[in-house]
Amino acid sequence: MVLPAALLLVFQFSVASSTSETWSLCPRGCDCREGIKYVNCSAASLQQIPTDFPTDTEQLDLSKNNLTILPANAFPSLWRINILLISSSNVKRVEGGAFDLLENLWRLDLQRNDIRDLGHRFSIGLSFLNELLLSDNHLEKLNSFMFQNLDNVQKLNLNNNQISEMSSGAFRSMTRLRQLHLQNNQIDNLTNGVFFMLQNLEVLNLQGNQIKEIDTGVFTSLTSLTLLDLSKNGLERIKFKTFLGIQTWGTHILLSENNWTCDCELQRVFGKLHSVQRLIVDDYENVICLEPPALRDLPLASVDTQLCIAETVTVLVITVTVFITVVAAIVMAERNRKKRTGKHWSEESEDFDSQN
Repeated sequence: MVLPAALLLVFQFSVASSTSETWSLCPRGCDCREGIKYVNCSAASLQQIPTDFPTDTEQLDLSKNNLTILPANAFPSLWRINILLISSSNVKRVEGGAFDLLENLWRLDLQRNDIRDLGHRFSIGLSFLNELLLSDNHLEKLNSFMFQNLDNVQKLNLNNNQISEMSSGAFRSMTRLRQLHLQNNQIDNLTNGVFFMLQNLEVLNLQGNQIKEIDTGVFTSLTSLTLLDLSKNGLERIKFKTFLGIQTWGTHILLSENNWTCDCELQRVFGKLHSVQRLIVDDYENVICLEPPALRDLPLASVDTQLCIAETVTVLVITVTVFITVVAAIVMAERNRKKRTGKHWSEESEDFDSQN
């Protein structure tokens, strides 16, 4: 029994030696730390992705380089990697299958690059990804194939791109998504179906876009939503039914810094929103009127009780005016008739009685 134990000890020593030797062959310009399975190639002036990483690397930092292109199967030996950072590396194109075989990848950071499009094969190999960071790029469109294999992503950051178009079902495969950040893009409308299948979404950040139109049923499928940020957009009016479809208890809604036209209808919508206990408009005090000019820069909260009163007074004035006009028309008609006959209506009545 001593011999097998000795052989086992030799085998373990051999594996350890092999692993240590692998980590001693660190890519040029990189810092390899075997103890935490971390390879730091940040700001190493790399123009291509090295191929001689230790095979058991779990964290790799390639940020602040000049990689330009991420080719297909760019990381063939890193099957154990959990975190991959490629931010600020001047990446312009990500070829299909670039992340193939990275079955344990949990976090992918592609922020602050020059990526303009993600092909339909972008998500191949990323089926276990939990966090995808794509902010500060130049993406313009999101189609329904771009994220099709990202079943486990819970956080997607697309802030500060140039997104103006999102196709129906663009996020439909991301059924576990909890946070969707689309701040500071160029989205001008939200159409039904764009957030389809996002029943676990808790945070939807749409601040700083150009949204003017929102379809009535666009938020209906968001049954877990706790924060909806629509501030700093181009909204002039909203429909109560648009938000009534949100069924989550305690959903916080942000609507300040839009182009509000303050009238009785808008006051009624906000009044109804306040009456729905599950919906909370956190920044109502900062909802500022843009139109009409007489109310510009005034908070809606400071004039909301006057808007419908003014409308009621206007209706009454119109009603009285119409009534007076009708009475005047009747009087004028009677006078004209008298002029034609030369008799007062009472005289005609007496003549009629005498004939009978």
